[in-house]
Amino acid sequence: MARDLEEVVELARKFREERDWAQFHSPKDLAISVAIEAGELLETFQWSGADTENVSRRDQTEQELADVLIYCLYLADALGVSAADIIERKLKADAEKYPVERARGTARKYTKL
Repeated sequence: MARDLEEVVELARKFREERDWAQFHSPKDLAISVAIEAGELLETFQWSGADTENVSRRDQTEQELADVLIYCLYLADALGVSAADIIERKLKADAEKYPVERARGTARKYTKL
């Protein structure tokens, strides 16, 4: 079932096109949807106590994570950018802000390294 990112983007586009939903997918509405779905993802962890991996709600957590990712892919598409390209650029920028020799094993912000 492993696919590359562009194949998954095409699957999401096809799903959306079959339902004629692109008309509802402005960047603003997609950004709102990302935030809403991220809230629903957080909700799966709410009151989970010491279960930090959320084992008891794993399926629900995966479903909400998928929703977040799908809306992110739709947002990248609506903005006319490649999700793979912007992720790669962001990782490169973060690598400069968080060099391995200073950031390894710490959760400190780059301004505190």
